[in-house]
Amino acid sequence: MARFRQPSLDAPRGRSGMLSRNPQPSSDRFGRFSEAFARGMGTSGFLIGMTVFVTVWLLWNSLAPVELQFDPRATNFTLLTLILSLQASYAAPLILLAQNRQDDRDRVQIEQDRQRAERNLADTEYLAREVVALRMVVTDVSEDVVTRDVLRAELKALLEQLQDRGATAPRGGAER
Repeated sequence: MARFRQPSLDAPRGRSGMLSRNPQPSSDRFGRFSEAFARGMGTSGFLIGMTVFVTVWLLWNSLAPVELQFDPRATNFTLLTLILSLQASYAAPLILLAQNRQDDRDRVQIEQDRQRAERNLADTEYLAREVVALRMVVTDVSEDVVTRDVLRAELKALLEQLQDRGATAPRGGAER
């Protein structure tokens, strides 16, 4: 019975020797290939190229001498049909794979955007609380601070009180 070796966490993956390497290509490399293939098939250059290829194929196998035709019109262009079917049978799964990879990237991007929005909301709420706290402090300080106008008004009131007391105080007393 074969024992499977546990991967070591202190060494990078895939560095344990030639015999333990996976002979299959990595899914990431194949995924990148499928995206490049799908991207290429979606271009106008590809469509024009395929149109030219099929047109030349049809013209050659229709108008050339019978001994030079490799896919004669009499057999309804069987080879061309097989080639186009083979292309379609490979193109569809590759395009779906590319779409799945894009969906995965979009899902990750949406999650990162959601987390960023949550952080921004938390930061905004924090800053709003700080602004309110600063307003409260400024209000408290402005109530405690004596401005020049308040000080003048208080001094005038005291001066008037002193004058009123001086006017009502008896003058006949001994002076000191």
